[in-house]
Amino acid sequence: MKSLQFDYSIPRYVFSKVVGRWRPSLYWHPRLSCLRLREVQEPNLPNEDWVKVEVTYGGICGSDLNLIFLNDSPATSPFASFPFTVGHEVVGKVSVTGQNVKGLKKGDRVVIDPILSCMSRGFKTPCTACERGEYSLCSHMTEGDISPGLLIGACKDTGGSWGPVLVAHNTQVLPLPDEVDDLNGVLIEPFSCALHAVLKNKPKPQDRVLVIGAGVIGISVIAAIRALGISCHITALVKHRFQGELATTFGADEVIYLSRNGTYIDETAKTLDAKVLKPIYGAPVIEGGADIVYECVGKKQSINDALRFAQSGGKVVLLGLASIIDGIDWTAVWLNELEVKGSFAYSTGEYEGKTMRTLEIAIDLIRQKKVDLSPMISHRFPLENYKEAIYTATNKGSSSVMKVIFEHGNTINRGGNQHENISS
Repeated sequence: MKSLQFDYSIPRYVFSKVVGRWRPSLYWHPRLSCLRLREVQEPNLPNEDWVKVEVTYGGICGSDLNLIFLNDSPATSPFASFPFTVGHEVVGKVSVTGQNVKGLKKGDRVVIDPILSCMSRGFKTPCTACERGEYSLCSHMTEGDISPGLLIGACKDTGGSWGPVLVAHNTQVLPLPDEVDDLNGVLIEPFSCALHAVLKNKPKPQDRVLVIGAGVIGISVIAAIRALGISCHITALVKHRFQGELATTFGADEVIYLSRNGTYIDETAKTLDAKVLKPIYGAPVIEGGADIVYECVGKKQSINDALRFAQSGGKVVLLGLASIIDGIDWTAVWLNELEVKGSFAYSTGEYEGKTMRTLEIAIDLIRQKKVDLSPMISHRFPLENYKEAIYTATNKGSSSVMKVIFEHGNTINRGGNQHENISS
């Protein structure tokens, strides 16, 4: 079978890193980059507790693009094993079950919780984090029955959704009810990242909330807040017009567009009932601001904005990508005694009086029609058109791109927008 794999090589890495800044397509060049479409063997079940899944849709995530553009921090490299098939956003069907697997059968429609924590790795006694339900913080992600990897899509033994088949431990495999279609299914994983951040940092009804960024994660933060029935005031700071329209559709009260002349700073401050102060030189200082800021971009400007637009004693939740970023002014953290929280992936959360896996909560919210994520799917491609798919995913403004996914096993029009709800 053909899969898209990331295969680390010093010559290819250095070449792509140096030359790719002038010709970005070299980051996914079939011979010169670390990304390879190649024939590979189907992954085997590591043991009889595992399940094999045929992938229907596999999403292209911001973290996948960060990987392709070689922007990942070296600090994440011990938590991967090469070569690995990329892709952790997946909806598919069970094709094979191990002898110890109960409650799953061939043909079941499923989504995958891709975190490879203690249970997946065969540890009978969970680590402290897994024991308290925070398995995204597992301390055994380089050990156990399988090779290192934070998640499926970064482990050489499991495959990933950028290939037609992957394997997962039975505890990672979640059946989909009939009310949840496959387009919603492939978005359950990214939606759960946002849902996790909201459940762990839940706004109060009277709070002013600022969401910075309106890609899939930013829109999903807005959608998660509203799906949970939280009536706080939400302001979305976005880049493109179509993103602003989606932010409004999913429940933002106000949308402010980034501007090169900096007028968005005054607009955002006014919305948050804050003051703009002028220092003797440098960027404007904000007095007042949002109770909670969800930063969903992971760039220098967005992080600086998140810190400056948080009111004194407020909270900044960082969902943006992990990377090394220079030029962050941390003065506001000290001056305003801000709480800065990271948010990685998902784990468990409190929902309707029960502790549940975040992905299970997401499935139930969709089942109850409290949220429909499918309008975020903007483009679908077959795997062999991966170069066009990646180019599309990295050029959001030019063609109203929100979510790009690979469609396995079907013939579709090359590059066509297969879902029209997003059109602006």
